[in-house]
Order: sequence, then C-alpha cells, then structure tokens
Amino acid sequence: MERKAEFTKIFDAYYPKVFRLCKGYFNGDEQLALDTSQEVFLKVWENINSFKQDSELGTWIYKIAVNTCLMQIRKDNSRKEKNFTPFFQLLSENYSYEEELKIKKMYDCIQKLDERGKVIILMVLDEVPYPQIAKIIGIKEDALRVNIHRIKKKLTLCVQNGEV
Repeated sequence: MERKAEFTKIFDAYYPKVFRLCKGYFNGDEQLALDTSQEVFLKVWENINSFKQDSELGTWIYKIAVNTCLMQIRKDNSRKEKNFTPFFQLLSENYSYEEELKIKKMYDCIQKLDERGKVIILMVLDEVPYPQIAKIIGIKEDALRVNIHRIKKKLTLCVQNGEV
C-alpha cells in the first residue's frame, strides 16, 4: 500500500509536465500525448525500484518521457498528417485568432527542429530549470545556454521566414 501511495504522489507531481512535453512532441495531438504519458508512467511504475537516486527523480522521469516520445515518433510517422491543435489552452481574455496563428506557426517551427532541439525548447517552455535540462540532455549548463540561444535564433528566423 505504501508503494502505491508514493507512486500516486509522483504521478500527481509529474504527470502534467510529462503530458505537456508529450503534447509538444506530437504537435498538439492530445490523444497521442495522453497515451504516451500513460506509457511513461507505466515504465516509471515498473522501474521505480531501479531508480538509483544519482539524479533528481524529475530528471529520471523526463529522460523516460523523452525516450518514450522519440520511440513513439519513430513508430508512427503518420503523426505528420494530423491537424494541429494548439499546444496549450489560451486562457487570456485578450485571445485573438491572430495570436493563435502565431502560436501555431511557432509550434510548426519547433517540429522542424532536430530531436535534441525539440527536447530542449519544449523543456524550456515548460519552465524546467536549466541545470535539470542539462542533466537530461547530458551536457554542461554553459553548453545548454548556447544551444538555447541558437534554438531561439532558429525559431525566430523560422517564424519570420518559414525556414529553420
């Protein structure tokens, strides 16, 4: 019973973040993100006893999530044909169709990035701390900052010109 309660706490704390990460990978496809998020937590449940605690629990879960998303992308190339659904709910009272188009264009540009670039920028958008992102990616924090700068530059050019 104690294991179940501990897992419930982990699930409650990390599920929204994993779901947003998956949703970003799948260009807003909520059903695919939901299925993949569930698969991530199934892997967490099955492997929680092998977690060595040499990193933060969140870092370990993000690595599982990134790897699961990448495996799903490789399995399902048909995802590119699906229609775009906004990555997150726009809760602003100042919402406009133009704003939605800009967001769609940005996420279309994110989809053009290489896998590593996608992982980095989606975690930045999810406000994952830089030291944690660096651990997940396996690079130093200074190198991460350089990567983020380059990714933002690519995304700016893409949104303006349509090219990465």
